Amino acid sequence: MKLEHWIILIIIILSVSTGVYFTDLSLLNFLADKSIEAVRLILVMAWETWWALVLGFAIAGAVEAWIPKEKIVKHLKGAGPKELGLGSFFGFISSSCSFSAIATAKNLFKKGASAAASLGAFMFASTNLVIEIGLVMWVLLGWQFVLADFIGGAILIILMAVSFEFLVPDKYIKQARENVLKNEDTEDPVCGMKVDPEETEYKIEHNGQVYYFCSKNCKEEFEPKDEPEQIKKISEHIFSKSGWVKLAKKQLNEWNMLYKDIIVGFILAGIIGAFVPEQVWLSLFSGEAILGLPIYLIWTSAVGAIIGVVTFVCSVGNVPFAAILWNNGLPFGSVLSYIYADLIVPPIIDAYRKYYGKTFALILTLIIFLAAVITGVIIHFGFDFFQLIPQAKAQIVEKRIELNYKAVMNGMFTVVFFVLLWLSKEKVA
Repeated sequence: MKLEHWIILIIIILSVSTGVYFTDLSLLNFLADKSIEAVRLILVMAWETWWALVLGFAIAGAVEAWIPKEKIVKHLKGAGPKELGLGSFFGFISSSCSFSAIATAKNLFKKGASAAASLGAFMFASTNLVIEIGLVMWVLLGWQFVLADFIGGAILIILMAVSFEFLVPDKYIKQARENVLKNEDTEDPVCGMKVDPEETEYKIEHNGQVYYFCSKNCKEEFEPKDEPEQIKKISEHIFSKSGWVKLAKKQLNEWNMLYKDIIVGFILAGIIGAFVPEQVWLSLFSGEAILGLPIYLIWTSAVGAIIGVVTFVCSVGNVPFAAILWNNGLPFGSVLSYIYADLIVPPIIDAYRKYYGKTFALILTLIIFLAAVITGVIIHFGFDFFQLIPQAKAQIVEKRIELNYKAVMNGMFTVVFFVLLWLSKEKVA
């Protein structure tokens, strides 16, 4: 079992043990009641977000399949507003899988893109500013969080860019680029993830060259090209079967990369939300009267980011637990700090070490952590000033599955899901 699996298991055991310690019920009654509550909470959150997930991944598949992204690097060599804007846009239309995002960002950096545009704008936008996250966030947390996520994302990207340009010595960035070039590995041509040719069972030989893949889905999606593909207009994709087959294959690839994180996110949110009592959250997130609001927000934003690191859930999967944290008293801006910390979970930090070396991995991790905390504080004060912080919590715990418009949406998008699944098995014309 991998390290992250052990840590998730420890978090679950600690959550259950905490509930057992504080309860007045008998052990068997407590475990039975809270287990039922956890399952109900998991099912309710899945029900609430299913249509949004299907729609989000379908839109992500469309932009991945229909919008050309060739020759990106030449637009990302600088660190000005144009390069940061384009890096953010290219990230927005890319995969929302954190591991795929860091691999693609590494490739852009290796080919000459600036650290600010590739490791800042592109990498962050491709994990935290993508469509599917916005939809799930809207459903579970409300439109204010979606707005805060995008405004905060822009602030965080600027903070990272300023850090790379003015605080990090050039020698460390140069050394990181040299490490990437020196430690060149075989990569999956579809998603960009590192592949060990000796271990993977997925490979294709085409015109004398062997291509290696991280998964069966990437292998099936791969389209070897003998000649450069003619770029089509979006309208040509919309009105052709091959365009929809490409969309279906891309969205299936997104599901394959992220479904485990999403499931883990729901399970963690359900178990922690059911078993950890309210007084524990109150003690963890209290202190405003003693510390004063500014220090309190810095403290809770740091706590939120640390929780994001230790829970090991990336991208879309951390939104359900964000709703639990918001329900239990974590301040508005601090919830954003939690969400933004998905790029510094231990497996990703280890990937940074392998890509860029220990020194730059530490620098990159600290920049992301501090930027997440600072952004959370700025967003909280800004939204509070304009009275945009929602007064009502995301009452996920009190919700239940009902036959309402969400049932209709879930029914419709379940059909869409299976149609796209069927199309993904077709060959691209």
